[in-house]
Amino acid sequence: MGKKDAEAIEASDIAEVTVRSPIGCQVLQGVCQNCYGADLATAKKVNLGEAIGTIAAQAIGEPGTQLTMRTFHAGGVASTGGDITQGLPRVEEIFERRMPKNPAAVAHFKGVVTDIREDGKEKVITVLSDLEEKIKEKGSKKKGETEYAVYFRRVPLVKVGDTVERGRLLTDGSADLSELFRFGGRERAQDYIIAEVSKIYELQGASISTKHIEVIVKQMFSRRKVKETGDTDFSVGDIVGAGELRRENDTMEAKDKKSAKADSLLMGILDVSLNRASFLSAASFQNTTRMLIKA
Repeated sequence: MGKKDAEAIEASDIAEVTVRSPIGCQVLQGVCQNCYGADLATAKKVNLGEAIGTIAAQAIGEPGTQLTMRTFHAGGVASTGGDITQGLPRVEEIFERRMPKNPAAVAHFKGVVTDIREDGKEKVITVLSDLEEKIKEKGSKKKGETEYAVYFRRVPLVKVGDTVERGRLLTDGSADLSELFRFGGRERAQDYIIAEVSKIYELQGASISTKHIEVIVKQMFSRRKVKETGDTDFSVGDIVGAGELRRENDTMEAKDKKSAKADSLLMGILDVSLNRASFLSAASFQNTTRMLIKA
């Protein structure tokens, strides 16, 4: 989609448009020209073979000099969740998929909020699941009721009577990416990472094209863990690239053989870089982290 197309859409009554982006690219390796779009340096379609991983690392790392490396005690209604990691440490926390301190509560099931209370140094949010197969969590008072205990300074984003979807954040604070991915799904986790990283830079007066963030996020979700080998040479538990898995399964299907099955993974960028070669080399990923640390 070019500039004229964008202007025409903006001037029309169209409410929603599906566009191509790096994060949704379906090619087996790298990102195609159409999904990446324009080279921001030239405003023209990106050249084939362009090292977009290195470009993304530089785009994210260089503005990092403007980020404040600190953890502060926040106050006020908007951020009363206690010690909140911000700036460069938060960027690293996200890209390395680290567990945040006092994470936000993530809804494990769709349901209705029935109670919000303080219990000592915890705040407890109770949700009654509307699923047929209701799971009883530790501390539940009745079948189908799940209690989410969080740090008492966390601010609820819901109220009693609200209907919540699976994967929704119930409180303020930083989400545990693994938990968000597990219960909210791939798209919700990807959107969260992109929004969080963008917000961190914007709050410090810096700006990064989401295109560069998407290139990194695409790789964070690029690995699969084999659970059924089929007729492939994979072993159960192998961690392979999504493209490698598709390529092998296509070969098996062409030979009328059984393909492998695997689960999607969310990995930190350093873990991704150390797990087999990819279109973003290990050096590129380690450079990304190094740049963020030194920025």
